[in-house]
Amino acid sequence: MAKRSTARRLAMQALYQAESAGLGIDDALKNIFSSEQKLIEATVSFAEKLARAAWADRDESDRIITRLAIDWPLDRIGKVDRSILRLALHELKAKETPASVVVDEAVELAKKYSSQEAARFINGILGTYLRSGN
Repeated sequence: MAKRSTARRLAMQALYQAESAGLGIDDALKNIFSSEQKLIEATVSFAEKLARAAWADRDESDRIITRLAIDWPLDRIGKVDRSILRLALHELKAKETPASVVVDEAVELAKKYSSQEAARFINGILGTYLRSGN
């Protein structure tokens, strides 16, 4: 299961890098993978799948974030937090992974790469999304 957590981390980092550096998702993935050591193929494959799909779906995810993040304009939400939310919303919409796993993984990414406050914010947005029936 650790390979899926690693894949989510890599996908989030690629989303962040693509947005921050103005890169295409393929270049961001290439950069991320080149800085990692000893990745197994399943991890790389899952990270690529997640990152590409979440990047392609970012406009829809941003609309959902804007609707649910009351009093928080999208541009006030940090790029790391936006990347985590985009990734998690894509996974929730795809319904290939249990929602509880997706939310837990997103919260853990926020705790590690953002802040405790961001983790609560992300948990709240994703919880509201799930309760809304999408």
